[in-house]
Amino acid sequence: MKKQLFFIATLLCILFSSCSVEKIAIAGSGWQEIAIVDKKTGAIEWKHQLADGEECNDIEVTPHGDILYAYGHGARLIKRDHSTIWDYKANEKEEIHTVSRLKKGGYLVGVCGDPARIVELDSKGNVTKEVKFRTMNFDIHNQFRHIEKNDSNIYLIPLMDKKKIMRVTPEGNYKGNLAVGFEAYMAKTLENKKLVISCGKDKLFLVLDPLRPQVDKTIYTREVKGASLRFVGEIHLCKNGNIYIANGNLQDDEISSSLLIEVDPLCNVVWSLPFNREIKNITSVYQFFE
Repeated sequence: MKKQLFFIATLLCILFSSCSVEKIAIAGSGWQEIAIVDKKTGAIEWKHQLADGEECNDIEVTPHGDILYAYGHGARLIKRDHSTIWDYKANEKEEIHTVSRLKKGGYLVGVCGDPARIVELDSKGNVTKEVKFRTMNFDIHNQFRHIEKNDSNIYLIPLMDKKKIMRVTPEGNYKGNLAVGFEAYMAKTLENKKLVISCGKDKLFLVLDPLRPQVDKTIYTREVKGASLRFVGEIHLCKNGNIYIANGNLQDDEISSSLLIEVDPLCNVVWSLPFNREIKNITSVYQFFE
């Protein structure tokens, strides 16, 4: 009986996974909408209008299908019907450009300001932790975009104009910097514990070993086969080893290279988002299946 139940459960999982469709949530600085596109067709199947003055540089989709995004003045979780689940607002003279789900539950919000803050929220959007730190950059808008909390419970804070990754503990203790040498827009930890770092307006990304620390490799636009790197925004790590690159147009209006590309480990472009006049820019990308 147990074997039969196991077989049925396995079969259901296979059937479910085979029916799931790959989709991509996208957002971009200067674009007043956030959207979900069907990977196969590239068509927009859902979108949400941002209010005047809002700017989205970070978007995710939860396992329940809700949309998590930062909007400059705060961070918000909404349902597909556009109703708000929770809304965490920045204080005056603060900006929020990063929000993400934590592996152990709850959410992380990065607040640009003086001092800057990292805020952790529970499932209902209530504050459970706050960590203050200083970036030594008084241009609030250009302090940082994405923050990651790694498996060692260290916050990785890419300081854009400082060209480095600041490391801070949950107790607010400074744990040193990792020199990047280029604009540090985003850092994500790979399975081998190295970091992939996107470098924004420097039009490249690199892999850095935080244990040595030194740059293992730097990927320039000429090394990507099938597209040109523009403003390299968020990088999304796929389970198959490929990466999605938000290939923004913050520096120019050139449209010959896609705003979103998928690159394999050999730097071959294996997919690119078809041109769509509705999509003005992409600086954040999140892959999911449903």
